[in-house]
Parts: sequence; structure tokens; C-alpha cells
Amino acid sequence: MDTMPDEQQANAQPAPAEPEGTSTLATELAAPTVSRAYRCQCGRPVFLRNSKCLACHTPLGYVIDRLGVMPLAPAAGEGAQPDTFTVFGDPHGKTYRRCANLMTPAACSWMVPAAREGETLPDDTQGLAPGYCLACSVTRTIPDLSVEANGELWGKLETAKRRLISQLLALGLPVVSRHADPVHGLTFDFLSNMPGGPHVMTGHQHGVITLNAEEAEDAVRERIRAEMREPYRTLLGHFRHEVGHYYWDLLVLPTPWIDDFRALFGDERADYAAALQHHYEQGPPPDWADRFVSSYASTHPWEDWAETWAHYLHMADTADTAMSFGVDATNVELASDLFTAADLWQPDDPDAGKFLDFINGWVLLTNVLNELSRSMGQPDYYPFVLPRAAVGKLQFIHRVITQQRPGSAPTMVVASDVAADPAPDEQEQSQGQSQNPAQP
Repeated sequence: MDTMPDEQQANAQPAPAEPEGTSTLATELAAPTVSRAYRCQCGRPVFLRNSKCLACHTPLGYVIDRLGVMPLAPAAGEGAQPDTFTVFGDPHGKTYRRCANLMTPAACSWMVPAAREGETLPDDTQGLAPGYCLACSVTRTIPDLSVEANGELWGKLETAKRRLISQLLALGLPVVSRHADPVHGLTFDFLSNMPGGPHVMTGHQHGVITLNAEEAEDAVRERIRAEMREPYRTLLGHFRHEVGHYYWDLLVLPTPWIDDFRALFGDERADYAAALQHHYEQGPPPDWADRFVSSYASTHPWEDWAETWAHYLHMADTADTAMSFGVDATNVELASDLFTAADLWQPDDPDAGKFLDFINGWVLLTNVLNELSRSMGQPDYYPFVLPRAAVGKLQFIHRVITQQRPGSAPTMVVASDVAADPAPDEQEQSQGQSQNPAQP
């Protein structure tokens, strides 16, 4: 839904073109996905959550085919159906409907493919629920909306999940719901603690990602963040971590990547429950900051992967956004040295130079972001020092992801049962709650 105040968006001006020769992050940083700077047909900036331009009132919607928020026009011409749209300026192009969750607390602004009269849509390989977009189709369970506060929590959860799904699509990763693949499809359960029932824990189990809806309450999440000594705990961070477990099952375990994974991250066949218990009783090893992106990553190879995966997604999306808006990070004083080819896992890989530019661009960017936070009297935006040992792991994840893109050699193999042992976080997942369905 629309999130910018009328006066703010009405006064917003298009970003000026960069003068020739200007050195900005856009020229220094090789970000791995797509632009996050969206514009209405009137030239005003619009954002991922917008469903209407508040300057010119043009309808907007996220269109998967275009990987972005697009201005829309009512569909016209032969076969046009009521309440359908085309991308503005493309009247003979594909037609779309609004997601059925637009007017619910989920406030979904994504578009759903719709056929003109006499046309047939291509086969749905992603698994859309009738009337719902892909982002909403992967939600299986929502909080009970008869509880007044749950509508707001559901809206926050869906907003973060749409950000996640839009990035996964931009990275070229497979996003398939359980409507298309009941065994290996991705699905989300947003559950609430029930009186007398077990505490709902965030976790992943064979493609089912469970989140405790209380995590959408800022005060609750901040309390847990302090108790767990986590410098960065957000809804989006939870989504990125848990979906990392999902993609490990899909893209690493049943593929030749598993040998390199074990060489870099360790042998995931080590007892997970024992490793988790040891972490909570004894804490991380003293040198964890020299080897892992977080203390939790030191728990077990599965968690090292998921934490590093989430970190890569944080970096990629933030870098894409900064590059999209031409953020200048070239004049900042560095708090740490830049990385070199010697820090990479595979320095001779053809893509190694671009990846190194990405990592070093990230170092420049985070120094700028931290200075901005300090200027507001806030804690550092990026309270991490990226260890050199983690750079090789990030490059491994970069390679796994980039090989999923069109034109790359496929590496995904879907086994009938990808994990004989319990999946990461399985022991933490609560089952059996009765909640309202997200869609039919």
C-alpha cells in the first residue's frame, strides 16, 4: 500500500544524472542483482510497498516479469478483462490483476498474471494460489486475525517476506510454492504462541519456514536481541537465515557442491543437537570473530552456512540499493583494510575480480553507513568486522547462487528425500497450531 506522505512524494524530485567523470559507488561497486530505484511514469521515485503514485495517482504494482515496481494502466483493446492492467506504455503487453491480499492487512501490491479473453496463460511453474501473487502463495499459515493486534504483525511479516522473495527472484534462485511442488516447495507458517501450548520457535524443516509472529513486535524482538547478544536481529534477517537452510537442501546437499562446502564450512554430519546444546551452554569459541560472520555461525556447519548466506543477501540487497541511488562511498576513511585476491576461496575463478570489487565496495559502503548512523547518535548500522576467513565462504555462496542464473550450468538436483538427518532448526519448530489460512 502507499507509504509516503502526499506532500513528501509530491515534492520528491527525480535523482539528477551523474556528471561525467563523477566517482560514486555506482561506478565502484559491482553489485550482483538489479536496481532497487523504482520510478513512476511521471518520473517520481516510488518504492517496493507502493500501490499508487501519490504525485500523479498512477497505479503501481510489483511485476515479476520486470523484477520491479512498475507504473500500470488499465488494460484496453481486444480481449481486455475488467480490473486488469498492463505495464504503462505497453498497452499490447501482458495483462495482470491485483493480488487478492491488496486490501487485507498484508497490503500486497504485487501483480498476478491474467489472460485476455481467448488467451491461455503459460503453465504455472511457480505454483500460484488462485487470485494470489507468488509472494502470498508461499504463505501457508497466518496469525489468527480475530486477535486485533495480529493484523499489524501479519502485515510486517509479509512486507519483510516480499522483500526477500523479490531479491531471490532477482538473484535467479528458484522460488516454487507447495502448490506446484508439495514435497520440495517453499512455504511459510506465521504462528502465534497459544495458551497452554509449546512456545513457537523460528525454524526450517524440509521447505517449511516457521516464524513466531511475536518477532514482528519491535519491543519483543529488541528484548530477545539483547538477551541473545545479537547486534543485528530483524524480520528480514530471520527470513534470509531460514531460507538459507532451504537452499542448502536444494542447491548444495544433493549436488557436487557438497565436497567444497565441507572443506570450507565443515562436515554437517556432526551431531547438530549436541552442537546446539554446547553453544548455548559454553558459548562460541574465543576466536569466533576471526573465522565466522557471527557467533551463532560457529555453532555448526549448517548455521555457518545459513548465517553466511543471510549475510550475503544483506550485502547484495544493500549494495544494489546504494548503487541504484548513486551513493558516494569513495571519500570515507576506512576502519579496516580492503581485501585482496589472496582472501578468496577461488582467486582464479573468472568471476573472482568482480566478486572482489563487490566485497571491497561493501567495505566502503558500510563505513559510510556507520558514519551516517553516528551522525544521528545511533548505533552503527553495520556493527561487524568481516573476517578474512568469511570472504572465501561468501565467494562460495556467490558461486552457488550465480550458477542458478539463466545461461549458467545447472547445479540443482532435487532428490526425493534430500536430508536423511533432521534439517537445521527442526528441533526448534512447533507444529499443530490452528490458524487462519493465508489463501484458499
